[in-house]
Amino acid sequence: MSDETPRGERIAKVIARAGLCSRREAEVLVAAGRVALDGRTVREPGTTVTQGQRVTVDGEALPALEPPRLFRFHKPVGVLTTARDPQGRQTFYDGLPDGLPRLMPVGRLDINSEGLLLLTNDGGLKRHLELPATGWLRRYRVRVWGRVDERALAALADGVTVEGVVYGPIQARLDSQQASNAWLTFTLQEGKNREIRQVCRHLGLQVNRLIRVAYGPFQLGSLPESGIEEVPQKALKEQLGAFLSSLATPAVKVERKPAAPPAAGEKAPRKPRRGGWSPVEAAAPERQRGKARTWGERMKEGEAATARSPGQQRRRPGDRPAASDRPGGGRPRGAPGARGRR
Repeated sequence: MSDETPRGERIAKVIARAGLCSRREAEVLVAAGRVALDGRTVREPGTTVTQGQRVTVDGEALPALEPPRLFRFHKPVGVLTTARDPQGRQTFYDGLPDGLPRLMPVGRLDINSEGLLLLTNDGGLKRHLELPATGWLRRYRVRVWGRVDERALAALADGVTVEGVVYGPIQARLDSQQASNAWLTFTLQEGKNREIRQVCRHLGLQVNRLIRVAYGPFQLGSLPESGIEEVPQKALKEQLGAFLSSLATPAVKVERKPAAPPAAGEKAPRKPRRGGWSPVEAAAPERQRGKARTWGERMKEGEAATARSPGQQRRRPGDRPAASDRPGGGRPRGAPGARGRR
């Protein structure tokens, strides 16, 4: 007898990956006896589904799995990062256009924070991007009230403990100080709940604006407030190719019928011209030499641009505050949602 255990996934996870509902909602469906595996009702959310088994909900087969997709969303202030709110407050789902798949947020931004929020249709991809082990850094632009001690900022690189909560290393720098208002840049890997606000309060600073401008290689860029834009599949593969390959084989087998032969009188699909490149060949590294930069390279250039002195770089969302940002209010020129002055 073989000692190998068939590889599979929990049935609640399979239902969630199919986009029918969240994993918690799937567990409720299973407990209610509305889910069947190969025609037999199951009531245990931990039931394992192996390759080729058939899952139905209320007698209907699960929809075929979509490939993992990732979207950039510009979350505005005053919007919750949750599916629903008992108090009836607005959530980010309320601002999404019709026609999108069921999307889940990668991490969170609190109601008073704004900026880049990644959304995905795949629970496995969501979990992978949220793990600190992935190594992706989150970068924030932060406006604070108070006098900034640059030595205290530098000390955050060794980590800090605030009210019993241990925070890992934080890269923090002072970008500008005008009277009692200052702009800082924070770069961190963990992203615990309200981490930046708690650390700033520990330093005697009050946060009055917090903008996430980058999550790993993906940047807010010029995406307008409440705007959403899908990350191209090519860019996604550049950054997550190995992980996406691990998601390529679903636990539930999806049978695909071969293409039907052309009917009498119809022409067969045109084959590539002799000597031409197929899409796979055209994407090969040796074919791309000397051509336009890849998406990943452009992202790296964007990272390098933000490291220049403010006088050397072009304005980007959340950069140096303008004179209108001095005590008395006003958005910094070039910040997300603000109108630049000429």
